[in-house]
Amino acid sequence: MKKIYIYGDKEKRRNYVDALEASGAQAVVSLEPRDSEHCDALLLPGGADMDPDFYGQENSGSHGIDRSLDITELDLTKTFYESCRPILGICRGMQVLNVAFGGTLIQDLPTAAAHRWDENIGDRVHMVAVPEHSFLFGLYGKSFSVNSAHHQGVDILGGGFQTAARAGDGGIEAIQWPEKRIYAVQWHPERLVLRHKRTDAVDGKAVFTFFLENF
Repeated sequence: MKKIYIYGDKEKRRNYVDALEASGAQAVVSLEPRDSEHCDALLLPGGADMDPDFYGQENSGSHGIDRSLDITELDLTKTFYESCRPILGICRGMQVLNVAFGGTLIQDLPTAAAHRWDENIGDRVHMVAVPEHSFLFGLYGKSFSVNSAHHQGVDILGGGFQTAARAGDGGIEAIQWPEKRIYAVQWHPERLVLRHKRTDAVDGKAVFTFFLENF
């Protein structure tokens, strides 16, 4: 069984653990990065905003910053990349990946109201479109509905990344680097699995299954 490392507290990462286990993997969740040494892949989960200093900007709309978390996840990204182990990024995780490879972020999207989590309705839902070269095309087709809970987004792509999905407002909703087996989505597939499945969005399990089957 493949072991996927997630940095953090296991109970706070419960949705990710459940989604991975439902897809046939073992989630290794801890606050000790050394526990990742014998894991097969890394999952970078959702969370608060990164410190914009890491991508050369002053703070103009970033919240909940935890520099120690940023440093830890950037270090984990470097370690897994250098050891040629796959990485899956989700929401904040996609942004961490982009910054780790020299990209930048939009600190507060002009259309953030259509994407951010709402205390009354929870996740937003919107359509995304994908090009044929996207890893998502074979999973869901050229356009489909996803959940959404973010106010920041990828701006300039880092490293060897390609855009793998866009929202209707043009915002980047997924990125990929297939040669390095690095994939990321801006939405939350872990909240579209099992008890969280919903009729107005795709089944998130397909993202986890794809990731696990491609290494």
